[in-house]
Amino acid sequence: MLTPRKTLGGLLTSLTLAAALAPSPALALGEPGNEGETGADSDANGTISASARHSRIKITQASAPTGDNTGNISSTDVNWEPPPCWYEPAFTPEQLKEFSETNGQGDVSPHVSWYGEKLWTDHYRDSKDATNWNDDELSTAKGYDNYNLGQDGYFWRGVAPDTTDPESWNCDRVMFWQDAGEIPDVPNAPTPEILAEYAYDKVKVPDTEVELKPEAKSTVNVPTWVWLDKGTFKEVKVRAELPNTGLWAETTAKPVALHLEPGTDDAETFPASGDCEINDDGSIGTPYKTGDAGKTPPCGIRYLRATNGEPYELSASVTWQITWEGAGGDGGDLPDGTFETTQDMNVQEIQSINR
Repeated sequence: MLTPRKTLGGLLTSLTLAAALAPSPALALGEPGNEGETGADSDANGTISASARHSRIKITQASAPTGDNTGNISSTDVNWEPPPCWYEPAFTPEQLKEFSETNGQGDVSPHVSWYGEKLWTDHYRDSKDATNWNDDELSTAKGYDNYNLGQDGYFWRGVAPDTTDPESWNCDRVMFWQDAGEIPDVPNAPTPEILAEYAYDKVKVPDTEVELKPEAKSTVNVPTWVWLDKGTFKEVKVRAELPNTGLWAETTAKPVALHLEPGTDDAETFPASGDCEINDDGSIGTPYKTGDAGKTPPCGIRYLRATNGEPYELSASVTWQITWEGAGGDGGDLPDGTFETTQDMNVQEIQSINR
């Protein structure tokens, strides 16, 4: 008897199948391929992944960041999270037949795994009038005859990257059939916006180590100029496609501001907010030139106290404006993202004696 981790009452009595719930993601026919590099039907080795934690969404860096050091952005909206789950096409009829009759170990939803050939064959091969169930309750529904061989379409399954998230249960409908070229009319069916939100979590941007003048040490009460050369920060685009659905989205991150935190309260920033705008050419601030020592930098810091053995940690974070566009002309905004790096700042105090 199948015993999922939620109460199904006595409605499973019509399924006299030998099955067990896997406490962790089920095994696959082969090792899962790299995320985003595989098609909808198989992994990089041509075998089929049985785990509902591995999405078949293909990720492409349409416009990659410059530099070797990159990282993922963090949303400025602390309440924003990527989608916890959605449905994807998992098997063609032929693939399901081969899988169930040669392996028989796999996920039919993010929280239910079936083990044993009999379960798969009884439900998807010989169960035309069997019981099927969805997110909330069991209901009598059309079963499947011989894996729907000869029909054009896919068996769809819920995908949840993090099955510990309570909201991942929203996609716990057991694997079901959908004709080719159609998106299921069910809650949490994939949309371009879901793909855009998934891509948001894959955006990689360059680090934000800034140039300083003077380079090695700052001097108390003397402004330190901060800048980045033009072209250092450019738009980054990530494209997400869900094969065999026609759905796609492209998420774009555009740098809009640099924020400075001196690493001590004994300092002033220029401008006072610490927010330096990014110029149209991608530069930040203005490079220091000989003769600028007495001027106020458009982007910079003035330390008021020297360091004493331990350097200050200057934090530089870039704010990225996030937008998206997708299939069907959809598009919109997503929460801004930030990426922060720190660098050591040694500050010296120069004393002079007047005679």
